[in-house]
Amino acid sequence: MQPVTKGLPAGAVGTVALSLATYGDMLLRGRPSSDMPAQVADRLADRTGAGLGEGEAKSNREQAVGAVLGYVTGLGVGCAYGLRRRLGGPPSPWTAGPLPGAAAMAGSDLPAFALKVTDPASWDLTSWASDVVPHLVYGFTTASVYEALR
Repeated sequence: MQPVTKGLPAGAVGTVALSLATYGDMLLRGRPSSDMPAQVADRLADRTGAGLGEGEAKSNREQAVGAVLGYVTGLGVGCAYGLRRRLGGPPSPWTAGPLPGAAAMAGSDLPAFALKVTDPASWDLTSWASDVVPHLVYGFTTASVYEALR
């Protein structure tokens, strides 16, 4: 169980780093936050029949569910990374970091694509950078914290 107990806090710190990178980008460029997580939550609620309410309460719940899904992804990828590291692999965060970053990015973007919330094929370079850079920050941070806990 040791890889999970180290992967979970590594994923948590990675998630904080991803949030800081994202909010830093918003601050620098003056851009709004993405509504993609809330849209994913809305589509999931519709498909599962889970009522989120009406009006402002529904909007607030969509935002909350979207954020919770992001935390679940970050923590889950951290645990999976710990299990993967137990099998071996590159110990250096510089070589291992892209793996959890890509997994976290896939964990957020693939459901959005599957639910037809977004189509990455239509993204411009700036949109890709806004998604890739914070996820790489997540990956390098998660790998670094995991190695520090070893």
